Amino acid sequence: MLKNSLLTLMLAGAVCAAAPLVVAQDSGSTPPQSAPAGAPPEHGRGHFDPAQRTERLTKELKLTSDQQPKVLDILKSEQSKMQDLRSDSSLSQDDRRAKMMDIHKASDDQIRALLDANQQKKFDAMQSKRGQWQGHHQDGQDGSAPPPQQ
Repeated sequence: MLKNSLLTLMLAGAVCAAAPLVVAQDSGSTPPQSAPAGAPPEHGRGHFDPAQRTERLTKELKLTSDQQPKVLDILKSEQSKMQDLRSDSSLSQDDRRAKMMDIHKASDDQIRALLDANQQKKFDAMQSKRGQWQGHHQDGQDGSAPPPQQ
């Protein structure tokens, strides 16, 4: 009886000791937390998923089956250019940020060119909301300054 109790106690101790390790290992494979309400899902440190962004634009703009692969290609190209830029250590942070904004603006312009008039209105509204969100949350600003040019 004492032997069974001791064995049970040791097993419980091992489980308790291993639990934090399992949780820590598991947390690395979980999807990122959702963005704050009103924030664009792709906002973050730049690791955007072109497929998810295309899916989001498809829902919000009602992209046609013809537009979807074109938008996906634009977003994949943008992601590749952003990754190249991030790995370029010769640029200052301000230069890198300016080039990132240029890449993003070029991608937005390409996507906008694919859209019909109704979709363009919705896309412009989405861009405006994103600019307001970024202006409000960037560098602790209170939103009274104009949003950065995209």
